Amino acid sequence: MLRHGRRGLIVDEWIWQSASSLARAIQEKKISAEELIKLHLERIEAVNPTLNAVVQLVADRALSEARKADASLARGEVKGPLHGVPMTLKDSIDTEGVITTGGTKGRQNFVPERDATVAARLRSAGAILLGKTNTPELTFGIETDNLVYGRTNNPYDLNRTPGGSSGGAAAIVASGGSPFDLGSDTGGSIRYPAHACGIAGIKPTSGRVPRTGHIIPYGLGAVDSKTQIGPLARYVEDLALILPIISGVDWEDPAIVPMPLGAVSDVALNELRIAVHTDSGVRSPTSEIRKTVQEVADSLIDTGSLVKEDVPGSLGIAAEINKRVGSGDGRAWFRRLLDKAGTKECHPWSERVFDSATPSSSIDFAASLEALDAFRSDMLSFLKNYDAILCPVFSQPATHHGKTREEADQGGGSYLTPYNLTGWPAAVVRAGTSAEGLPIGVQVVARPWREDVAIAVAQHVESAFGGWQRPPL
Repeated sequence: MLRHGRRGLIVDEWIWQSASSLARAIQEKKISAEELIKLHLERIEAVNPTLNAVVQLVADRALSEARKADASLARGEVKGPLHGVPMTLKDSIDTEGVITTGGTKGRQNFVPERDATVAARLRSAGAILLGKTNTPELTFGIETDNLVYGRTNNPYDLNRTPGGSSGGAAAIVASGGSPFDLGSDTGGSIRYPAHACGIAGIKPTSGRVPRTGHIIPYGLGAVDSKTQIGPLARYVEDLALILPIISGVDWEDPAIVPMPLGAVSDVALNELRIAVHTDSGVRSPTSEIRKTVQEVADSLIDTGSLVKEDVPGSLGIAAEINKRVGSGDGRAWFRRLLDKAGTKECHPWSERVFDSATPSSSIDFAASLEALDAFRSDMLSFLKNYDAILCPVFSQPATHHGKTREEADQGGGSYLTPYNLTGWPAAVVRAGTSAEGLPIGVQVVARPWREDVAIAVAQHVESAFGGWQRPPL
């Protein structure tokens, strides 16, 4: 039976609205925060048994906060731009009073005493936490599986991965259980799940969003700049809504720069110079992915953008540099994180992290850091002539469980890793569908600090090609 709201909208349709639309609807009193929380809790209850995306649920707390939000709104008090809007958060992000494992057994019962900076900022803006979403151990995996909660499935095909490490977040957002979540991206962990689950996401510029309270924290030396936190949502407009809320100096993460965010509405597509490539030269994507990227490029030409086929020549060495820098100490930095968590038993993928790491001498490691700087310089020189790069996200749509690492090792991640090394912002949005009915995303990389450009191009792609589509779940 269809249920109708006070203004005639089918109640069950509320769960498919954008966070931006929900925020307006609450403030205009078209629906209450309590009603909205209940609808999303019902949706989680319906889909989570097959997805295993939400691993901690705080239903009573969420309902209590929703009632308080409705009461304050009745008094004319609005907490912030997300007043009463539900959200989930990746389990790598500390949440006060809610178990936060980071996917590792040593933290199986760990309850943080305070929120991570990004969680606190969202709650201060009025968002209400529904629960935590699954992630691989310490977020170090391109599929979402761990020894605490097990494996998360893709809502478009349960036999396939939703990606990693923000797979739980992407799966529940795509399925209507939450309007938005936050992912973290060290090697593609926002962008690949967005691609695999057909939603939108953005990895911001290194130094934009504090990592205080994240399982991979700030202060990791040579690998510090790779990890960034950013929003995942069904609609691109929500990336523009959420990113300013979580950005800015928190006086704890020493890498954060007080750099203003540009307004997406000020970006003129007909003034952009965009480089496009459908093949990294390392691993060719499927013909469907190449076709999708080309169709998006053609649509940008129609807007007046200057689009040119061009590929950064340094892409081919990114994986080797990433390995040399990340494993220069034999991945002792990763072992220290496990020790800090109290983890004695690791997931097999974590063991592989150590097995594949060969420590370098100090001389060789210094050479690796020099090679990293040279790579960044070469990439920056390429971007001198462009405002953005349009390219695939990954070489395939969502892979079957257990197959993604193999594909990534063979170069499938050559569209992701380079932009962790450069620290540039990169957005992903759905633009196509594979023959199996799986989402195909495209990636829009922009100049440093120009998230506004990446989001503006992503908005065009969403408008022209439809963006997110409901999964058959």
